[in-house]
Amino acid sequence: MERYVVSARKYRPSTFDSVVGQSHITKTLRNAIKNNTLAHSFLFCGPRGVGKTTCARILAKTINCHQLTPQIEACNMCSSCVSFNQGTNLNIFELDAASNNSVEDIRNLIEQTRIPPQDGKYRIFIVDEVHMLSTAAFNAFLKTLEEPPSHAIFILATTEKHKILPTILSRCQKFDFKRIEIKDITEQLARIAEKENIQYEPEALHVIAQKADGGMRDALSIFDQLSNFTERNLTYSAVIQNLHVLDYTVFFQITDAILSQNHTQTLLLFNDILQNGFDAHHFLNGLIAHWRDLLLAQSEESLKVLELSEQAKKKYITTAQNIDTEYLLNAINVCANAEAQYKNSANPRILVELTLIKLCYLKNAIETAKLLQNIDDLKIYMNTEKKNPHPNTNVNQKTTITKTNTKVDIAAIRKDLQNPEKKDIKEKSISATATQNTAQNITLPDIPPNLEINQIWTHFKDFMRQKYNSENLNTALDNSYVEYENNVLTLFYIHTLKKWLIDDDEKHKLFQAYFKKALHSETITIQFEPLKVEVAQVPTLNQQKLQSMIALNPDFKYFIDALNIQFE
Repeated sequence: MERYVVSARKYRPSTFDSVVGQSHITKTLRNAIKNNTLAHSFLFCGPRGVGKTTCARILAKTINCHQLTPQIEACNMCSSCVSFNQGTNLNIFELDAASNNSVEDIRNLIEQTRIPPQDGKYRIFIVDEVHMLSTAAFNAFLKTLEEPPSHAIFILATTEKHKILPTILSRCQKFDFKRIEIKDITEQLARIAEKENIQYEPEALHVIAQKADGGMRDALSIFDQLSNFTERNLTYSAVIQNLHVLDYTVFFQITDAILSQNHTQTLLLFNDILQNGFDAHHFLNGLIAHWRDLLLAQSEESLKVLELSEQAKKKYITTAQNIDTEYLLNAINVCANAEAQYKNSANPRILVELTLIKLCYLKNAIETAKLLQNIDDLKIYMNTEKKNPHPNTNVNQKTTITKTNTKVDIAAIRKDLQNPEKKDIKEKSISATATQNTAQNITLPDIPPNLEINQIWTHFKDFMRQKYNSENLNTALDNSYVEYENNVLTLFYIHTLKKWLIDDDEKHKLFQAYFKKALHSETITIQFEPLKVEVAQVPTLNQQKLQSMIALNPDFKYFIDALNIQFE
């Protein structure tokens, strides 16, 4: 019976061309060999399983080959290549620094450098996991690493470059190996599956590549394991089941429930995920990645960033077209905040469930925020128009306001004053005899003689500004005005002035006393009428702005009606 060899060893690259996903490394090494510019020390660093030791062995084999191919590859036919392939080449010395990390081990290595090569130009010393060397061993290695014999080449490999002394780093050419892309791993797995006569679904290989996290060795180990589990028939469902992976279809089910604002179905789906043994934190991280992939799928330029199978990519593109970008950004933010709070949460499940409920009604929250912002913008606009509707128009002119009940019925007012049971909130009528005593204790300013009613009103507003220094009161007064006819003074007010001047007893008495003094009459009747605000003379540009607000959100029309805004 032939001895079984795992795929990670059986299909280990033996040439630069067969190295997967590290073309930037192999091209540099090839050019160095071709131009005879090889350094005497190299440092290969990067994540696990990406080809550091493999490239070190290929480099060692190639530089001692007697008959290099035009592509700068080992010929595999000369005595050096044959002995290397058989594992009997004495010119290559490998040291595992994880178990040989003392000063004595480095001294033995240095002694080996004095021996010239037996077959070839160089003796190559490969030190794997070099970061495990002790500080004393590193210091003992410094001199030889800087000035080795002309026939010695050192290749150091590590997964943790930051643990190596800077003095060692400065003596080496550094090569950073990157994580292998999912696409490259999938293609390599497909080639191996065809050679081994293993049936597979492309989606299944893609899941294996994702699970490997950029490491080809990890991917091949998972590949061998699943080949046995599925009896050499790698199906997508079997791979998902064995690897215990949350499939993207699960996240699309969650997305459909969230977008339909069905929080009950959303929570039930989350409960099924927990019942199947998945961790809530793992689910939350997967949901963040899901929203991120949907965001990237909205643009053709960002599609290349997605590391998805073709079938999954089509699903993401279709779904992303029906979701607003603003919603996706807010969804990512909500989930990211929950993820940050997860470790400190006393009840993580409740935290995730609350996050899912927020996502269900996130669209309503966004629309409400937009609506409130539009209302704030409209208020600012209305206040600006009221304070200065036209550059050359006095605020007291009735160009932006219309009063109600402009015709005064004196007989009706007197009749109402004689009826104590009839009390109307919209107006108050005060006789001179009822307020004569209270007016005697009020200090009034000097009022210039022979003023018209509008001038008296302006003087009164200036007096109130100096006396109370209230921005709200000043705004309310600026948007109100008075009329005087037949010994009846009528104040046409906006609703905010009511609590400041009409309902406030002190200011109310001040108002009465002031106008009686200014009009030289103790028998005037004072009444109050609310103003109805309109925007009949709003500039065309602002009308278009309001119309665009309504077009953006039809519900905004209700607020316009509530504010009594009218369009021409």
